[in-house]
Amino acid sequence: MNKRLMFVVFFVLFGLSLQLPTYAQAPALAVTATPKPELQMVLMRDGIKLATDVYLPTEGKGPWPVILTRTPYNKTSALGAGRPTFWTTKGYAVVVQDCRGRFASEGKYMPFMDDHFDGYDTVEWVAKQPWSNGKVGMTGVSAMGITANQASITAPPHLTAMFVQLAPASAYQHAIYTGGIFRKEMNEMWLKSQKADDILQMTIDHARDDGFLNIREGKLHWEKVQVPVYNQGGWYDIFVQGNIDNFAGLQKRGSGLAKGNQKLMMGPWGHGNIDEVKYPTNSSSLLDMTEQQRWFDYWLKGINNGVIHDPPIKYYVMGDVTDPQAPGNEWRTAQAWPIPAKTTSYFLNPGGGLREKIPTEKDSSTSYQYDPKNPVKTIGGANLFIKKGPLDQRAIGDRRDVLKFATAPLDAPLEVTGPLTVELWVESDCPDTDFMAKLVDVYPDGTERLVQDNGIRARFRKGFDHEVMMKKGEVYKLTIDLWSTSIVINKGHRIAVHITSSNDPRFDPNPNTGKPLRTDNETQVATNTIHHDQAHPSRILLPVVKVYENKAVSAR
Repeated sequence: MNKRLMFVVFFVLFGLSLQLPTYAQAPALAVTATPKPELQMVLMRDGIKLATDVYLPTEGKGPWPVILTRTPYNKTSALGAGRPTFWTTKGYAVVVQDCRGRFASEGKYMPFMDDHFDGYDTVEWVAKQPWSNGKVGMTGVSAMGITANQASITAPPHLTAMFVQLAPASAYQHAIYTGGIFRKEMNEMWLKSQKADDILQMTIDHARDDGFLNIREGKLHWEKVQVPVYNQGGWYDIFVQGNIDNFAGLQKRGSGLAKGNQKLMMGPWGHGNIDEVKYPTNSSSLLDMTEQQRWFDYWLKGINNGVIHDPPIKYYVMGDVTDPQAPGNEWRTAQAWPIPAKTTSYFLNPGGGLREKIPTEKDSSTSYQYDPKNPVKTIGGANLFIKKGPLDQRAIGDRRDVLKFATAPLDAPLEVTGPLTVELWVESDCPDTDFMAKLVDVYPDGTERLVQDNGIRARFRKGFDHEVMMKKGEVYKLTIDLWSTSIVINKGHRIAVHITSSNDPRFDPNPNTGKPLRTDNETQVATNTIHHDQAHPSRILLPVVKVYENKAVSAR
């Protein structure tokens, strides 16, 4: 089987925004293609020609700086074209190109397989045109964002700056096998709808981080990037950690103007509209073009608008939207990520408690049975097709295979901003199984709002590049990366941690057999145990930024 087909899976990971009607809490975008574009067939280094639309301003005289978008979604569609009229009325030429093999472009379509050098060749073609002043900015969301990131790795001489939204830094960890677990909801659902079973199987065959994707792992190539990038992501996006990691990596390890000139904005958004909770209007939208224009005006036009002097990070601190006096629900700024915070441990205690003190018990644990044929259903979180965001976890119901640990009601609001980590001491009677952890904000009325969640496949506890099975009767320490958030948990609320072993359909249920993924239909019921005693202090580590005064506080 041709291994190049493996990269078709990237279409699932970086491009499914095509299926979504809107981004954030904003109306669908209507694109008016005015003025009418001129079609150019741009020659690539291997002789393939890519269909390229050129939009020029109707007023003023060029040459102009250029905004470039490369898309697999049809350059004439609303999503694929972006906002050419917006840019042409601001004094920019706009170039929108169908990726290789898509729509009007020649060649064979292998999503994100050829976008490195196709991006390079297109940038340099743009720079040579008489209507171009030689300064090219690339922009795009999701799939278009990743094509921009890939072009930046090749360092085109005339690529000047980028604005990238909702794109990962690691295909393996952020998109395909988070925690070593196959992200079924993003991958399988789309691939099966496209009858791409051969590609699905190829994806499954590379369950280990075996280096197969290294050439497409952006985090491995940060040193090659030479341009300033504005990364924009959402706290409930499927790639939440991707934008953060890309910002931090380029800020420290980038070359040329990339190093030290990165920006990051994180808002209360998902990969599409979040469900159940509506944040205040100050939360803005991914469709707001203000920051994009400021960014490109500075780097492509030389307008001293102050954007370069803004703090590198702008992030939205979420809060209790039911209490107008609650702190949070406001924008903050920071100089670096993670921001200064006190890492505070909340330990799982016998009886369902969650406390800052290590349990004093010498021997304490809680066991449950996990049946792969009856998995816990996904309710909210970082999803693509199904409902996403801070959904009420009570919808899962009362299940014996979901362990809940919670603090007492908080005496004062608590702000948590930064990376979240769960450490579990576990054992199982099966050679392999999964453990899932959720950070939950429990409201006084019992509502259980999901903040962030993730999991780990036990066989990958020592690294995603090799597998080590569990032995019955042995206790293991597992670390679950819950990625990041920024939220104020309000006074009277409780901090909760939910532990289980499945989250279907987001993650593919572990059959517990220890065999390679999906080699047969065999499953085993696992008895999984969480230890929470003095010698095995299972805990969640929260980056606590602030504990508010014990009184009503208004942040607005």
